[in-house]
Amino acid sequence: MSLKRKAAAAATDASKKPKQNGSITAFFGAPKPNPNAPAKQSAAAAKFDKDAWVAKLTDEQKELLQLELDTLHESWLPHVKDVLLTPQFLELKRFLKKELNSGKTVYPPMQDVYSWSRHTPLNTVKVVITGQDPYHGPNQAHGLCFSIRPPNPAPPSLQNIYKALKKEYPDYQPPPNRGGLLTPWADRGVLLINTCLTVRRGEANSHSGKGWELLMQKVIDTVAKVRTNGVVFLAWGSPAQQRTKGIPVDKHLVLKSVHPSPLSAARGFFDAGHFRKCNAWLEQRYGKDGGIDWDLNVDAEKAKVDAPKTSVDTEKTNVDTEKTSVEAEKTSDDAEKTGVDAEKTEL
Repeated sequence: MSLKRKAAAAATDASKKPKQNGSITAFFGAPKPNPNAPAKQSAAAAKFDKDAWVAKLTDEQKELLQLELDTLHESWLPHVKDVLLTPQFLELKRFLKKELNSGKTVYPPMQDVYSWSRHTPLNTVKVVITGQDPYHGPNQAHGLCFSIRPPNPAPPSLQNIYKALKKEYPDYQPPPNRGGLLTPWADRGVLLINTCLTVRRGEANSHSGKGWELLMQKVIDTVAKVRTNGVVFLAWGSPAQQRTKGIPVDKHLVLKSVHPSPLSAARGFFDAGHFRKCNAWLEQRYGKDGGIDWDLNVDAEKAKVDAPKTSVDTEKTNVDTEKTSVEAEKTSDDAEKTGVDAEKTEL
């Protein structure tokens, strides 16, 4: 039985069984009509003709946007295509081209930059978790925030996420071998995105402020606009909370807390109860099976990292995958320290 179903079966589970007084419905608001309606393709996606759009691009635009054309899931492209053609985003792509041509190692591998879009197509999104930039060590980042490639151990922030889950669900068991691969969550509707999608090896935030933020804000805004049955935004830390400021709370649920980093988690993350609150709200909107199964103990084949075929030259990216678990722990921990600098302003 899944973690979510075990919790649902517990008779004393107040967060799963609303009462007449102080009910989940009263706390979160009434559900939308037809909450169990199947997810449908958005109107924009249904009308979008990718081939016709590509035909109108200049040769330079086609070259710069080859990664997007090859690897960004087509459920997202109609909604973000205008951002891709902005001067700021095209300049970002020129910057990335220069980085790679000069021999810089960039993470994640290019084919993984948009893996979040393929694991979680737009019409499947129920939860959004926002990070900052990818892990900057070899063979770690693969395009999903907080997630790390095996056999690397879960970094400190992810370990704290597991601890919070264990506190809310006593039967919860983290993945074996201290694993940190979160693809099962992404495949179940948890959109795991960073606001900056690439990073130079060993240099946290080295690609921040170059243009990724414009695109990822559009992604967040698109979710809020298109997913009208309602989505839960887990805003952990000041940067994530800034990104969710414009979310209409009459349609969606925004849960805020400090970042799960060891530098801030003790100031409220463990007691926030976000995972149960998330599922209680989703079940009000999508029915009793509408919550997220947080269990990560799944068959290794089902949890593998997505790797699409692409015409983009990826050999100039992470060809050096040599590492030790010690190096992996160090670089991922360094990356997390950058994620809580803003938290100090809350003290």
